[in-house]
Amino acid sequence: MSLPVGSYVVDVRNGRVGRVMGHVGPYLQLRPIGGGREWDCPPEGVRAATDAERISAATSYVNARSRGEVP
Repeated sequence: MSLPVGSYVVDVRNGRVGRVMGHVGPYLQLRPIGGGREWDCPPEGVRAATDAERISAATSYVNARSRGEVP
């Protein structure tokens, strides 16, 4: 599965939703919604995020930011 930069995916190893930021060697580089530290994931370890998963992750980030838990 070829995922273009900017795609939203779910890391099936831990359930995190991220955005594809690039490809380095055999790995995808993913960044959490709202920013933060990227992590590497093998291409077979991701699947496309549904709209509901993407919206849920974005809402969780906005709520955490409003509580002062994240910058």
